[in-house]
Amino acid sequence: MRIFDRIDPENVERRERELWLLAVAVIAVLALGVALLMYPHLFSREVVLTGPSLRTTFFSFCGLAALLILYLVDRHLVLRQLRKQLTEALLHNTKLRHQASSDLLAALPGFGDFQDRLAMEFLRASSTREPLSVLVVLLLPAREISGTPEAISAFGDAGNALRRRLRPDDALYLAGTGTFVILLPGIGLADARQRSDRLAEGLTDASGASNRFGLELQIINYPRHANSVREIEAAVRSLFAQGADAVAGRDVTWPSVDAASERDVTSLVTK
Repeated sequence: MRIFDRIDPENVERRERELWLLAVAVIAVLALGVALLMYPHLFSREVVLTGPSLRTTFFSFCGLAALLILYLVDRHLVLRQLRKQLTEALLHNTKLRHQASSDLLAALPGFGDFQDRLAMEFLRASSTREPLSVLVVLLLPAREISGTPEAISAFGDAGNALRRRLRPDDALYLAGTGTFVILLPGIGLADARQRSDRLAEGLTDASGASNRFGLELQIINYPRHANSVREIEAAVRSLFAQGADAVAGRDVTWPSVDAASERDVTSLVTK
């Protein structure tokens, strides 16, 4: 065993067991050694305590040493059982949280529903000459949680944060893993940018101190960036492809959560 070595969190239980065994063994050896040293000295000649009193003192010491060892073993077993129960409760709560996030994501409408609603809202916007904005949210999970249930939990928290900050007329859609689309009827580009900033603040809180995911917010506005449903869908799909490339290769530089901004997507529409 190396001294002052780095303790692996996965080996904490083994290290604790070794420490308890070492403590009990040292106490037992010391108690036994003291008893063996006391026995011939006390019973070979007269001392202050003699006869039954001397024997009572000696055996009381042995009994107390045995009770101390039994007490330490009992405390170790009790603490071990309590830790096991706490670990099981933590795993159960984590499983429930992951399940809740999965249920939330499953309850969100998909990209097909977005296409249907987009066609209807675009027809209304074009007939009333009102603006229409689409906000695309791309999330990139951290390497530590990528491909784990914690990533699904992080996406669920992000979806919940987005949903709490939407108007009744707005609509949130799940277009893919870590990809959300928000339809903002009657919202111009300037107002959409303000809403994007507020949503970025909510996603910052959902990401947590450990930065469970990075994000990028993109705005597609009618009539600023696109003049038809097909152009809007083409821009959205192009952003989806960028998000997929980032997840697969992680070669895309994502802005920090605090610096999340919207780029002009006119170039995406013309591709």
